[in-house]
Amino acid sequence: MSEQVVIRAEPSEAQARWRQYRWQLLYGQAFDPPMQMALDEVLTRRVGAGQRLPTLRFWEWTAPAVVIGRFQSLRNEVDQEVARQLGITVVRRITGGGAMLTEPGKVITYSIYAPPELVAGMSFVESYAFLDAWVIEALRSLGIDAWYQPINDITSAEGKIGGAAQARRFGAVLHHTTMAYDISPERVVQVLRIGQEKLSDKGIPSAARRVAPLRQQTNLPRETITERMIEVFSARHGLEEGRLLPEEIAEAEELVRMKFGTEEWTAILP
Repeated sequence: MSEQVVIRAEPSEAQARWRQYRWQLLYGQAFDPPMQMALDEVLTRRVGAGQRLPTLRFWEWTAPAVVIGRFQSLRNEVDQEVARQLGITVVRRITGGGAMLTEPGKVITYSIYAPPELVAGMSFVESYAFLDAWVIEALRSLGIDAWYQPINDITSAEGKIGGAAQARRFGAVLHHTTMAYDISPERVVQVLRIGQEKLSDKGIPSAARRVAPLRQQTNLPRETITERMIEVFSARHGLEEGRLLPEEIAEAEELVRMKFGTEEWTAILP
């Protein structure tokens, strides 16, 4: 087995860290790719300003997207012409990390918006594993031999399941993770240049082996896996149902207009 992260905090201390906050759940509402990027910034800002409770948000996508990291070169990562032909929107997030292809119903994406005190005293490596420990428990409860592989991958005996990215800005911690439920390896290779580079001379089958989607490992509906994740988070940390406020949606829509929906932002690193 690959190297795993050991968190210095004792289980009771880790539990106490989470339990000192009231956690709110946002789940079910779907948005287009630029709006997803904007909501991440808006909710991070609001938690940092004390205008919103610490929040767990599950994303639902209305359209396919290539999401590139804040510090990636657009042309180095994405074949933009192919993306246009396939109707795939290219967006840039505010966290680092690598490019990924997301499609409605084929990924499980969630964000955690938390006060920085939740991970105080932890290295980045430790904080990644700490913030996703509940996911590992949920996956194992479904029969998946999952573990955390530094610095930011959720993996299993069958292969990689997903990866996380993080930003500490606006007085808060934004931590989000995307896990593959189903994949389209052909599209990955077509759209992501990094996908092409990672292929061996055996072609697409080798790309498929790099990722072990949850549908392949469990044969469970995507909603069942998500609901189990919510159950585990709630049991470990406490969770109450929440909703996006009209002013949060309006603020995000303005950020789409001014930032996340613009070519200037998407191509800020051309």
